[in-house]
Amino acid sequence: MAMRTPDQITDLFRAHGLRVTPQRQSVFRALHGNQAHPTAEAVHALVVEEMPTVSLRTVYATLHDLAAMGEIGELELGTGSARFDPNTTLHHHLVCDRCGRVHDVEATFASVRLPDDLEDGFEVSGTEIVLRGTCGPCRTAKDVQHTGLRPDPADRPSPIGSRPSSGDEPHG
Repeated sequence: MAMRTPDQITDLFRAHGLRVTPQRQSVFRALHGNQAHPTAEAVHALVVEEMPTVSLRTVYATLHDLAAMGEIGELELGTGSARFDPNTTLHHHLVCDRCGRVHDVEATFASVRLPDDLEDGFEVSGTEIVLRGTCGPCRTAKDVQHTGLRPDPADRPSPIGSRPSSGDEPHG
């Protein structure tokens, strides 16, 4: 499930007896539709564009409140900072080891089993599979760096009809 709208989150905060401030509402807007799995610092950077005096502490507190309510996921993916995911459906993640970009992966892994010696009494409440590697743009940049040759544009898929989602930022 995608994160609720900023207005729905506002109502939810009030229903839980939490203060709703313009700063918190700005955080709600920064997260809504954000597929980049942002860090608190990245959310803060978006919020200060709208409200320059918002503190990083306010952003962290709001993100942790949202995570405690189950409205966003807090991810530790080994990218240096916790990432926050407005997509609360069961899914997994693909992480680029070079740039740290994170993508959602909808996949089932039916063959994953616990070792027999660990199964006794262990109840699985959820799964989180993180697939690590190097994304295409980082591999291309690495090839250019090592060989000095630019890849042939004819070898790349056509961008027509394959526009990146709003969470994808071009690599520079």
